[in-house]
Amino acid sequence: MITVNPDGKIMVRRCLVTLRPFRLFVLGIGFFSLCFLMTSLGGQLSARRPGDSPFTIRTEVLGGPESRGVLRKMSDLLELMAKRMDALARLENGTELHRASGDGHFAADRFPPGAGLMERIQAIAQNVSDIAVKVDQILRHSLVLHSKVSEGRRDQCEAPSDPKFPDCSGKVEWMRARWTSDPCYAFFGVDGTECSFLIYLSEVEWFCPPLPWRNQTATQMAPKPLPKVQAVFRSNLSHLLELMGSGKESLIFMKKRTKRLTAQWALAAQRLAQKLGSVWRDQKQILVHIGFLTEESGDVFSPRVLKGGPLGEMVQWADILATLYVLGHGLRITVSLKELQSNLGVPPGRGNCPLTMPLPFDLIYTDYHGLQQMKQHMGLSFKKYRCRIRVIDTFGTEPAYNHEEYATLHGYRTNWGYWNLNPKQFMTMFPHTPDNSFMGFVSEELNETEKQLIRGGKASNMAVVYGKEASIWKLQGKDKFLGVLNKYMEIHGTVYYESQRPPEVPAFVKNHGLLPQPEFQQLLRKAKLFIGFGFPYEGPAPLEAIANGCVFLQARFSPPHSSLNHEFFRGKPTSRELFSQHPYAENFIGKPHVWTVDYNNSEEFEAAIKAIMRTQVDPYLPYEYSCEGMLERIHAYIQHQDFCAAPGPVPPGARAPQSPFVLAPNATHLEWAQNASSAPGAWPPAHSLRAWLATAGRACTDACLDHGLICEPSFFPFLNSRDAFQKLQVPCDSTESEMNHLYPAFAQPGRECFLQKEPLLFSCAGSSTKYHRLCPCRDFRKGQVALCQDCL
Repeated sequence: MITVNPDGKIMVRRCLVTLRPFRLFVLGIGFFSLCFLMTSLGGQLSARRPGDSPFTIRTEVLGGPESRGVLRKMSDLLELMAKRMDALARLENGTELHRASGDGHFAADRFPPGAGLMERIQAIAQNVSDIAVKVDQILRHSLVLHSKVSEGRRDQCEAPSDPKFPDCSGKVEWMRARWTSDPCYAFFGVDGTECSFLIYLSEVEWFCPPLPWRNQTATQMAPKPLPKVQAVFRSNLSHLLELMGSGKESLIFMKKRTKRLTAQWALAAQRLAQKLGSVWRDQKQILVHIGFLTEESGDVFSPRVLKGGPLGEMVQWADILATLYVLGHGLRITVSLKELQSNLGVPPGRGNCPLTMPLPFDLIYTDYHGLQQMKQHMGLSFKKYRCRIRVIDTFGTEPAYNHEEYATLHGYRTNWGYWNLNPKQFMTMFPHTPDNSFMGFVSEELNETEKQLIRGGKASNMAVVYGKEASIWKLQGKDKFLGVLNKYMEIHGTVYYESQRPPEVPAFVKNHGLLPQPEFQQLLRKAKLFIGFGFPYEGPAPLEAIANGCVFLQARFSPPHSSLNHEFFRGKPTSRELFSQHPYAENFIGKPHVWTVDYNNSEEFEAAIKAIMRTQVDPYLPYEYSCEGMLERIHAYIQHQDFCAAPGPVPPGARAPQSPFVLAPNATHLEWAQNASSAPGAWPPAHSLRAWLATAGRACTDACLDHGLICEPSFFPFLNSRDAFQKLQVPCDSTESEMNHLYPAFAQPGRECFLQKEPLLFSCAGSSTKYHRLCPCRDFRKGQVALCQDCL
């Protein structure tokens, strides 16, 4: 046993205190040497792999076997230095242990036996000095080697003059000046050298040709497409509820709705499966990104769910998720930007680089907020994959607003337009814009027992007001027509309030406050009338009321509301005019379920109330707003709409060897000839085409409706030729091709025919008194205006 006197203890402690600054000095030298090494190599040392020691160096980037060997030796020396520094760091603990136990031995097997503390420190310091010399030798050797490599490839790393890649040299110039502006370039291997620029621009982006000395195996081999899988209808929605997540009031509302409608979705899936029979349905991998619920977009809806805020968007999104899931597709749902970036494979940085992998989704459903987020973070991949995107767009986007150049030049540019998508990629809540696709939503469908109960339980003198927010009740002039209504009916409201009755609600109105959906449904089942104040526009509530046996009474707008005279529509990418609060209810349902009157005319309003009280109506739900109708419609879109591989339009003025059109027997319109071959890949099928020449000042949307048909913009390319005018016996003294959303059209005064130059501008919407528009129309399935007779 070795004893240590108190004086010895004091000496050891003093020695340790003296050694601490020196130990820090030695550690500082080691750290400085490592930093000097990494800085001198100019970033050629790659990031370490998981599991590597902090001093392990990836040497493959310098290329030559000799340099790899030298760097490996340097790595070994640094490892040895690290181990010795680690031993030194444990020395004080060992000394304390020695004092406590009396054991004079310190476990440091790598130091020579009997070496003193000072000798050990001096040995480490000498190693640091030796490493510095080695680093200098390695740097000199690396510079020589890099110089040789550069000489060998200098002519191979110059921007090529290839007419197939006209932007290559300009992109290289840009990279020289801006490659450090976004960390994503370094992520893909750009290090400031000409070779790294060209490698990136040829292999990550596609502005330059592949370099001949690069291994082209990996870049040329496109990933093999996965084998097709058949989609199978689902009836159990429990997994969907898990996918939807939680934490937001909006998501809770959507999940409650989906759960409540589970039985109806299951029954609808069973019916549609029987209708389709053995038709093969491809299973798609689908990403649903609800952009307006992300924190980055403000998520203004979630806080208002429990305060009477608008629920139409959440109703629609809940039904979209249910539809896609019940149809049997693979589904991924995101409501945050971080989740979106992870699912897309966005590289780290500011969003200027393409995705790190091919897009793993066949389709992406999002909204305008999500569209903006994807554009900001997908780089060039957004342009590559935007044909797979479907944008949920409540009020629609007309082609004139969608085409960026045209919108800018002609005053159609708004905050929400100019995306240059195929207009059919925008999906609306109601079928008001045939240039877009009709997505819709569902209303709860009653069985026969429920309908019988409603017939027996209706109160003939009970009205419910459409409007949950107090601001809706501020309508000027409402007291006048509500006073008339109060003479005949008991008026109920469902206006949100926290502590006291909203002052905007008249005293004679029985206000129930904000009701949960099941209780609101029960209120509608008792009421005779559901009355609108003119706002909100085109919501789901009127259809729910009609489905529960109510008559919907709404105001007629004169003049019609549009972006020209109403703040709500200002900035929206549409010129559509609304002649009532709910045009779909007025035009597609109508009396006896829907009454549209002038609220400023007291006599007309009172006469309508009296007539409604005498009218007996049954619950009514249009097929396209049932679960089965929505499943049928979205199934057809997913299986037939392809905006990535669609054939290009017929060039303006081009003429087929044999025209597919014939003049109808009554000489009023064109039809697809029975002996003409159907256009391959066309959907809807081309044989459903009917072409009419509209009267001057009439839009194609209205011209087709005049004949009981629907305008079909995908048929415009077939009509975009002089031959179509000639078959209609229209005298064209001249024919010109221009960018104009009203073309193809005929100008009467000069007998001029105009063809469309830009396919994205084919538009059912739009009119001018100068032009007779050439309009493509089609038939439609009963109760399903989005689909033609043969579209399934």
